[in-house]
Amino acid sequence: MTRDDNIAAATRPQTWDMLVIGGGASGLGTAVEAATRGYSVLLLESHDYAKGTSSRSTKLVHGGVRYLAQGNVSLVREALHERGLLKRNAPHLVRDLGFVIAAYKWWSAPFYGIGLKMYDLLAGKLNLQNSRYISKTEALKRAPTLKKDGLGGGILYFDGQFDDSRLAITLLRTLEDHGGVAVNHAPVTGLLMDGGKVVGAHWRDDETGQTHEARARVVVNATGVFVDDLRRMEDPAVKPMLSPSQGVHVVVDRHFLPGDSALMVPRTDDGRVLFAVPWHDHVVIGTTDTPVPDVSWEPRALPEEVDFILKTAAQYLDPAPGRADVRSVYAGLRPLVKAAEGTDTKALSRDHVIRISAGGMLTLTGGKWTTYRRMGADAVTRAAELVGLPARMSLTEGLSLHGATHDDLPEPWKVYGTDAERIKALPGASVRLHPELPYMEAEVRWAAQQEQARTVEDVLSRRTRALLLNARASADAAPRVAAILAEELGRDEAWQDAQVKAYRELAAGYMLPGGVVSADAVGREKMETRPA
Repeated sequence: MTRDDNIAAATRPQTWDMLVIGGGASGLGTAVEAATRGYSVLLLESHDYAKGTSSRSTKLVHGGVRYLAQGNVSLVREALHERGLLKRNAPHLVRDLGFVIAAYKWWSAPFYGIGLKMYDLLAGKLNLQNSRYISKTEALKRAPTLKKDGLGGGILYFDGQFDDSRLAITLLRTLEDHGGVAVNHAPVTGLLMDGGKVVGAHWRDDETGQTHEARARVVVNATGVFVDDLRRMEDPAVKPMLSPSQGVHVVVDRHFLPGDSALMVPRTDDGRVLFAVPWHDHVVIGTTDTPVPDVSWEPRALPEEVDFILKTAAQYLDPAPGRADVRSVYAGLRPLVKAAEGTDTKALSRDHVIRISAGGMLTLTGGKWTTYRRMGADAVTRAAELVGLPARMSLTEGLSLHGATHDDLPEPWKVYGTDAERIKALPGASVRLHPELPYMEAEVRWAAQQEQARTVEDVLSRRTRALLLNARASADAAPRVAAILAEELGRDEAWQDAQVKAYRELAAGYMLPGGVVSADAVGREKMETRPA
């Protein structure tokens, strides 16, 4: 469905069973869950699907080794179960990935080996592959750039890897396949109230400026780190739920971690876990955990966060990447539910939380991508009970997501699954957007025609991952993307110029200092903070 089709459906007079506000992991998971149970559902997203935290993860579908160390066995068991389901339901997006824990101290291998055997056991019949001890020779075969001095072998364990924003778009297409309706660039501007109850929302189409209202039996607030903004629309005096924290990643070329495995550092100098993960022929290294007082749509990495990541990587890799080697740096905000005062954010649980307001609005927050399906199932069950909708079984444990296939397609086609052949039939299927990027012009057309891409940023940041793989190259590709989008969407040259300027300003914020694209693209992008 096109966005225009969805706008038409969203503005028909009706009362939806569920109105979901927010188009990230939790919102899309909730909407798919509702639609597959047969409830009528409308999803509104203020910017673009996965614009916020949901496109800025470490790209792992995992149980959470760190949570096991914290003793949160139930969370790890649940996440490992969901990891197995997601690999089964979206094999075109999720794959097994081996992780090497390098042992430079005599006790490291047995200590972490015991914990990871428990990790395997908790996964049960959905375990990917069993963890095992490996020799120095095998460790270097799997991760050839590991420092050799003092290396005594290590542990190899397995988790899942995925593409986060491509999963979001796959969930969008799955939602549409099952009769749900979703609109992006459609911010909620206020809640509809009736007798003290939340019965819907006012929203605006940002492309036309037209305002609309959507009525629903129950409203689900799934706006991630912005849930408190929406809660304040109902009650300006409500106490905040979240203690947000920032996680930063840097992206470098693949030669810094060749081989077929990722690297996991189980305890950094600040007590966190750090990963170096092969992804789309690059390497993602992260993450940090920095409490932040405010939330924004475009959080920026602090210099000390980048320095910490590179310093930690240099303790294990030879050669190690330096600042000049960073192709892109990105930051995401975690919606951590508030704990007792003084609690360190890295110690807060990633469990999801559901709260019901006095007006009956359901807020879903916390959690992580791996457990998106369980979060959605819990939210829909609770929402249906809340307003007396007929009880219906969840079907998503065995639901193949849109495009699911076991065919081993090459880059960049694999993430599209069964849609790949249709994209290859479009003009520009063999024309690269940029020599340093794997993406083709046909993907831009497909994104506009089938995936509701409306801006250059939508295409280069989330339909493709160009912004994260190589921010400078993506900025160079922006004019061609704008031209193709203008052709598909019927836009003029002034629109193209404005899109390129805005995108290059955005991309400058993903480069380390000195990575300026053009004279008018200096500094950080200032974006209005909106709740959905």
